[in-house]
Amino acid sequence: MQKLNLIFAIVLCFLFTMEATSQAKSNIINPDTIHLTIDSVENIFLHKNLLLLAERYNMDAQKALVIQAKLFPNPTFTLGTPIYQTATKQFFPIGGNGEISAGISQVILLANKHNRQLKVAETNSAIEEWQFYDLLRTLKHTLRTDFFNIHYLLKSAKVYDMEIVALQHVSNAFVQQKDKGYVSEKEEIRIKAQLYSLESEYNDLNSQINDLQSELRLMLQTKNVFIIPQADTTTIAALNPTKYPISTLIDSAYSARPDLKMAELNVDLSTQNYYLQKAMAVPDVTLQFGYDQQGSYIHNLATVGISIDLPFLNRNQGNIKSSKALIKSNQASMEEMKTNVEEQIYNALQKAINNDQLIKSRDKTFETDFKNLLNGVLTNYQERNISLLDFLDFYDSYKENILQFNSLKFNFVSSLEDLNYYTGIDFFNK
Repeated sequence: MQKLNLIFAIVLCFLFTMEATSQAKSNIINPDTIHLTIDSVENIFLHKNLLLLAERYNMDAQKALVIQAKLFPNPTFTLGTPIYQTATKQFFPIGGNGEISAGISQVILLANKHNRQLKVAETNSAIEEWQFYDLLRTLKHTLRTDFFNIHYLLKSAKVYDMEIVALQHVSNAFVQQKDKGYVSEKEEIRIKAQLYSLESEYNDLNSQINDLQSELRLMLQTKNVFIIPQADTTTIAALNPTKYPISTLIDSAYSARPDLKMAELNVDLSTQNYYLQKAMAVPDVTLQFGYDQQGSYIHNLATVGISIDLPFLNRNQGNIKSSKALIKSNQASMEEMKTNVEEQIYNALQKAINNDQLIKSRDKTFETDFKNLLNGVLTNYQERNISLLDFLDFYDSYKENILQFNSLKFNFVSSLEDLNYYTGIDFFNK
């Protein structure tokens, strides 16, 4: 009876202390813990992320190339004079008895090359702009997914906190009571084995949380902080994945996804480059004007001329053929991407619906009943109807249930985040 009362007191102490200890350990003992909502996280991300900043500079660089493409070739000016004139024994002679030659030339672009080069530069600039939005979309998806993943993993960590603290108390008490004959060695080893198993699982969970925290800190450019996500669970629970028909989601992706915009622009770019390469096969004309003071057959000779390449050997055949093949390649890539978009949306929507149905099919009183049942199990243990290991096994099943439910809720949120990512529009705001 003394053995039973001792163990009963330990377990009862465990039930009263597990909630208090869980909060302290779930913070992973970090003095710089901060609590952030999803809106706060996104606001910090938009203002401080260095990858977005670098991509903005790339946009500015491409816009500058559009300015450059608008410019025409500069004229070329030449001026010459003899170094030494033997008749007058003068260096660099100028004046009436001197000799000066000068010339100016200007390249005239034919076959509409200037406008075609400008269109290529403008399309490249547009692609870079959509590249920025695609990077924003990708990083935002990672940011939000990590945020909610950490939120639910921390909830799971509390379950480990409670059970580990309780088993540590029980294990310490069993060590003291084994020598007195109140507890068998088998019971002590069983408790320690379960404790070590839980600590190993808890360590793996903390490693996963720390990896996500590291990724989140890098995206937010914050140091030496531990972020506690403050998710709006009420809003999440009210989300309905069947709110929008799949046709609406797919049409939105076609009109809003940056990578699809870039694919379309790459087709345009390759087409523009093809016509540019055909234009490059047409040689440009160079207009020339020259003056020679007295170095020709008459004094003060003024000349005008024209020069042009003869397109006999190089007619830009290779570049034209290459650019034509690139059009078909980009068209095939765009069609393949559209097929992927439809499949991605369908798959993510199906996952969201399945997860939502599974969550809603659970008895809403199940968690409360499970907790209340612990007290009944404790009473049965006190009356020696079940063993201590049966009681701990029951509590372990409670832990597994909470972990599975947290995983299910995260999978639901993650599938909705995937839908936002695949459609390019935040249909499901949380």
